[in-house]
Amino acid sequence: MDIQHLKYFVEVAKQKNFTKASESLHVSQPSISKMIKSLEVELQVTLLDRSERKVELTDAGKIVYDQALKILQMMKDIHSSVNEVVHVKKGTIKMGLMPTLGVMLFPNVLADFKKGYPQIEMQMVEFTGKQLERKVVQGEVDVGITVSPVDSEVFGSIPLFKEELVVIVDRDHWLSERKSVLLSELKEEAFILFTEEYVLHDVVMKACLQSGFEPNLVYKSSLWDIVGEMVAAQFGISVVPKSVANRFKDQVSIVSITSPQVDWELALIYKKNKYLSYAVREFITYLQEGKPNYNFME
Repeated sequence: MDIQHLKYFVEVAKQKNFTKASESLHVSQPSISKMIKSLEVELQVTLLDRSERKVELTDAGKIVYDQALKILQMMKDIHSSVNEVVHVKKGTIKMGLMPTLGVMLFPNVLADFKKGYPQIEMQMVEFTGKQLERKVVQGEVDVGITVSPVDSEVFGSIPLFKEELVVIVDRDHWLSERKSVLLSELKEEAFILFTEEYVLHDVVMKACLQSGFEPNLVYKSSLWDIVGEMVAAQFGISVVPKSVANRFKDQVSIVSITSPQVDWELALIYKKNKYLSYAVREFITYLQEGKPNYNFME
C-alpha cells in the first residue's frame, strides 16, 4: 500500500464512478481498477460495491476511506510545511558564541541576515570556546563561532576573519608609550589571562612558551570586562584580541606584538555528517557568499 493507492481509492469513492475518477485523476480506468484491486487484496477485504451503477463503499471501505482522508491530509500538510520552510524561509538557528562575539558580529552580519530572512529566528547563547565545541558535538547548538583550528574530522568550518593579539597595559606602565614589543620582553611581567576553558588561554600560553618563558599568572577570569578593568587598575598586563582591546582604549594602552606575531582566527563550525536544517544551510551560504563584503571588526 502506498499514497497512490489511497489517492485513487478516495477519488473513486468520491465520484462513485471509475470513469469520472479516471477523468479527474488523468489516469486510465484500467490503471485505477488494478490499483484498487491490489489494495483490496492486500487488506483482504472488499472496499467497493461494484454491483450497482454507482460504486458504493462497503462497511470496510468506509473505514478505509475515513482513514485515507486523514492520511492524505497529513501528506498535504507535510508538503505545505516543507514548502513554507523552503520558500517562505522559516526556521530557527541555535548559535553558540564566545563572549563579545555577539557584539562584534550582530551589527553588520546578523542584522543584515535578519533583513533577508525575517522569519528565521536566531537564538544565541554564550559559551567559552571549549564548551562551544562540546555543545556543537552534542547537538545543543546548530553552529558555533570559535577559534581555529578545530578538529577537521569532527567539524566543518568556515573561516570568518583573522586578527592580531595585542598587549594591554595600564597608562603608567613602562610599555604605555611603546608602539610594539617582543613577547620575550614580557617574561618578568604579571599576566592576567582568561581561564583554561577559553581557547585564548592556550593560545597565549603557547606563544609565551615559544618565546622562552612561562608567564607569571596572577589572575584568571572568565569575563572580558574584568580582565580590562584589572589591567587598568595595575594588577598586571594581558594579551587579548585587538577588537577586545579597543573596547578598553580609554582605560589602557594598546601595544602590538612584533615577534612572534600572534593571531587568532575565528570560524563558524558545525558538526560533520549531521543533518543541517534549511535555515542553518542558508546562514552558512550567506556567510560564504557575503563575508568578503563585510568588515567583521567594524
